[in-house]
Amino acid sequence: MPTSFSVAQERKLVTELPGPKSRELHARRRAAVSRGAGTLADIYMDHGSGAILVDVDGNQIIDLGCGIGVTTIGHANAEVAAAAAEQANKLTHTLFTVTPYENYVKVAEKLAEITPGDFEKHSILVNSGAEAVENAVKIARRYTGRRAIAALDHAFHGRTNLTMAMTYRPWPERAGMGPFPGDIFSVPTSYPFRDPEGMTGVEAAERTIDYIRTHIGATELAALFVEPIQGDGGIVIPAEGYFETLADFCRENGIVFVADEIQAGIARSGAWYSIEHTGAIPDLVTTAKGIAGGFPLAAVTGRAEIMDAVQPGGIGGTFGGNPVSTAAALKVFEIIERDDLIAEAKRVERAFQARIGDWASKYSVIGEVRGRGAMFGAEVVLPGTTKPNPEGLKAIIDHAAANGVIVLDAGSWDSVLRFLPSVVISEELIDDAATVIEQKLAELSA
Repeated sequence: MPTSFSVAQERKLVTELPGPKSRELHARRRAAVSRGAGTLADIYMDHGSGAILVDVDGNQIIDLGCGIGVTTIGHANAEVAAAAAEQANKLTHTLFTVTPYENYVKVAEKLAEITPGDFEKHSILVNSGAEAVENAVKIARRYTGRRAIAALDHAFHGRTNLTMAMTYRPWPERAGMGPFPGDIFSVPTSYPFRDPEGMTGVEAAERTIDYIRTHIGATELAALFVEPIQGDGGIVIPAEGYFETLADFCRENGIVFVADEIQAGIARSGAWYSIEHTGAIPDLVTTAKGIAGGFPLAAVTGRAEIMDAVQPGGIGGTFGGNPVSTAAALKVFEIIERDDLIAEAKRVERAFQARIGDWASKYSVIGEVRGRGAMFGAEVVLPGTTKPNPEGLKAIIDHAAANGVIVLDAGSWDSVLRFLPSVVISEELIDDAATVIEQKLAELSA
């Protein structure tokens, strides 16, 4: 883990939150920015380092959100910034599909190396996770000649028109935004906390497969998209055997098995990709968020014969694989390997498990704590039940933000407290953040 940061790794409040400068900025924001771009906390940031953000009023805030999983290696990593600046001084844009450049090729080579599967792989680079998913749909349809696409219940795949159709919950992402593309289906998943007691991963997979056969038709399905760990869905980790069974079914029926690793990939789960914690091998993988340390970049990587099914010019985009973003990504890959940040993610998992793993037994408002690597969720329930408690979750998030801790919401019922910290976060910061949150948990559980 890095030993030096440009900001002391401690929470420090010098004003109330939001502070006066944040409140002033928020008034300006309301006059100029669409309300559709809502925010979780009206605290405006100036700079950051590691797991600490510093707002415009000088408050030091523990960030357990990472811009929803983007700054996995920490905020404002100096080496990534230097690599991006060096590249920006050489070439900022040319468009790979017009006049190509080496960085794009080097990122594709690295993705072929780190994604699961011992076979030839090719990649395409794009701007965002949603764009990666959308291109994966196009590639799978072109390869199979089929149109139907399936995604799991509680999935989040993006905010474009196509990916909204693949996203599970109607509010707020999809409300009033239709019509959506057809031939998109949501199928049951494995959600151990809410499944029938004792249901195994294989049994849950058989339920998914039965739904596909009876509602879609296996021979009609081009691709099945899965998040090995559902982030926005509530840090849902399916039971053992679930993905292996689904992967076998897809292979037997000519269905492209796609792992959406946009939130859980790039070392966050304690592996390069979270599907590695299972025995399943995906045909395609989507990557984004943590890949470039805060610069916009995403990718689709997969079996060469599938990726190459699309005709030249059939996929691409103006800014996909931008030289500056790819330079940042190459430095991120280097830092993860050199500093063994996969091991650091495992350290963070142990720290979270030790610090908050007993919350369900201590606080009646917590139904379950679950997670892997630097990716944890606490299911917030009405005390004495398993019923979702969105009001309780909002109270927890508001309390945390007012006391200098940024945490995220999640779950189809807005009832899961989500932690996506940097893998360089210290045990001391985890303990401090947990202590702040426990103040509200105790109040809600009384």
